[in-house]
Amino acid sequence: MEHLDLDEEQSVELIKSTVRLAHLARNKFLAEAPQVPKELPWILGSIGPYGAHLHDGSEYTGEYADTVDAEVIKKWHRVRIEAVLEAGVDGLAIETIPCRMEAEALVEIMTDEYPDVKYWLAFQCKDDQSIAHGENFAETCRAIWTKAKESSNILAIGTNCVNPRIVSPLFKAVNSGYPEAQKIPLVVYPNSGETYTVKDGWTGKEDCQPLENYAGEWISLGAKIIGGCCRTYARDIQRIKKFVENL
Repeated sequence: MEHLDLDEEQSVELIKSTVRLAHLARNKFLAEAPQVPKELPWILGSIGPYGAHLHDGSEYTGEYADTVDAEVIKKWHRVRIEAVLEAGVDGLAIETIPCRMEAEALVEIMTDEYPDVKYWLAFQCKDDQSIAHGENFAETCRAIWTKAKESSNILAIGTNCVNPRIVSPLFKAVNSGYPEAQKIPLVVYPNSGETYTVKDGWTGKEDCQPLENYAGEWISLGAKIIGGCCRTYARDIQRIKKFVENL
């Protein structure tokens, strides 16, 4: 509304149009596929963090958790959740969440208001132990998973938009030592491993390993959904898929 000079109805319609584009892409793929896939490819609506609209970088710190009420965050998210659901997504990718408070608020929405909508929850992490706001990753995942499983519509919990090198330590802390039945299904879609700064943009490509090199260990630690975030491309997903199919 502020930056594109739209009213609220037009803004919501713009969000819905992104889902319609995804449907067009899926229909085109299905029309051109040599054989119909066993399962219809899913379209998931991206539900990003509250801090992303503040334009102050707080989606990477979660510092708004110290000053913004959970009900305010819930109200902000409902508009976007409703828009993509009305437009026909198959589920939600609740992602790049930097703080436990926001994750708990979102899980409450999904448990109480949308118990039939499938979703995963992925955190932004600042290192190999903590989510961006500083809470312990493993403890947060365990607590969130226990709450979310009350309605059984959560698919996985994990991390996205992080350096792939920190994923294994995070996942080991969540699932190591637990019997198979008690392990949490995990989701991960990291960056390429490059580093971003405002001054230099993306740097360090020469130091990056292909994501499929990490995939085997992630799967052994409980990863059920694997993909890529910033600076990853269709070819990266194809290589991950080929690796998984060859297991």
